Amino acid sequence: MLPAVAGRRPAAHIQAGNDAEAVARWLAEYRASPRTRAAYRREAERLLLWLAVQGRGLGDLRRDDLDAFETFLADPRPVAEWVGPSRPRHSPDWRPFRGPLSPASRRQSLVILQGLFAWLVEAGWVAHNPFRLMRDKRRRLDNRQGGIERYLEKPLWDWLWGWLSRPREEGVSPRRCFEAERRRFVFGFAYLLAPRIGEMAAARMGDFVRREGRWWWRVIGKGDKAARIPVPPDMLVLLEAWRAALGLPPHPGPDDDGPLLRALDGRRGLGDNRLYRLIRETFRDAAATLERERGEGARAEVLRLRRATPHWLRHTALTHQAQAGVELRYLAGTARHARLDTTARYLHAEDEEWHRQQSAHGLTSCAVVSDRDGDPDTL
Repeated sequence: MLPAVAGRRPAAHIQAGNDAEAVARWLAEYRASPRTRAAYRREAERLLLWLAVQGRGLGDLRRDDLDAFETFLADPRPVAEWVGPSRPRHSPDWRPFRGPLSPASRRQSLVILQGLFAWLVEAGWVAHNPFRLMRDKRRRLDNRQGGIERYLEKPLWDWLWGWLSRPREEGVSPRRCFEAERRRFVFGFAYLLAPRIGEMAAARMGDFVRREGRWWWRVIGKGDKAARIPVPPDMLVLLEAWRAALGLPPHPGPDDDGPLLRALDGRRGLGDNRLYRLIRETFRDAAATLERERGEGARAEVLRLRRATPHWLRHTALTHQAQAGVELRYLAGTARHARLDTTARYLHAEDEEWHRQQSAHGLTSCAVVSDRDGDPDTL
């Protein structure tokens, strides 16, 4: 429950008796986008709780508070009161943070809260928007980012997929076989079609449809936007294998409304949280295996696997598609980005060319740079 602070403002243009109700009115504007609404609620709730500890409300927030709040997001303290594992909201063990927020997550939080305050000003609930007073507003609140860095490079992905595809040992229980097949399907699905985790959890069998001999995946994505994504041959093979593990015929019918990803009983779907944990657990298991097999020589790759989150799979998928030569317009269609410059963050060709040409700048006159065919040219 959002903390309730202060009474109704005389000049308010909304029906609300306290800050929590005012924020609820704002959140109601996103009723058509449940995932966006949930993300916005989380950030608003963190701010309200932080203010409540100080006995203050939204109308008390000033410019000087924003730096302190961002510092708090980077290191929520006392840890025991603010940080904890994922729990149902009604649980006494529930906490608003899983851990400190990264710079990108802190920036996103400030962007969301800036939007909240802009709405509250228009609603007459608060008198001003302190975010507008930030001198470095462009740097802090501009949600555009540089190139994508949180992805697995191709050699590491190839190792990971090879590990997921290893033959199972004799005598492995049916449950372990099912879990291994599900894990392989989840990672293959994420890599080949670049879904967001909520889209994966919500996917149904009947979302895979055949039109004029070609298979497509229908998805309702961010902002409740409908799209269809081409299904490559490898994805169709994975789908057939997964359905076989479930005891189903190879291809789904248009009326097959069963969940795509399923629990151990083979019937119930997987929720976002369980799917998130499954992917993180798989990354950790993979890291442990790589460390055991290759030791110190793979330290960087092991650390990368341990850091990886489910969204890294989407970044990996789009980055590798770009590197494989998929045109920007088609890449944007798969990513379902409204702006091409968002998709362009996955293009690393310019970095490679810049690095190649920069190699010509050395400490002696014998700097070497390879041409496009890989042949060295001495400058």
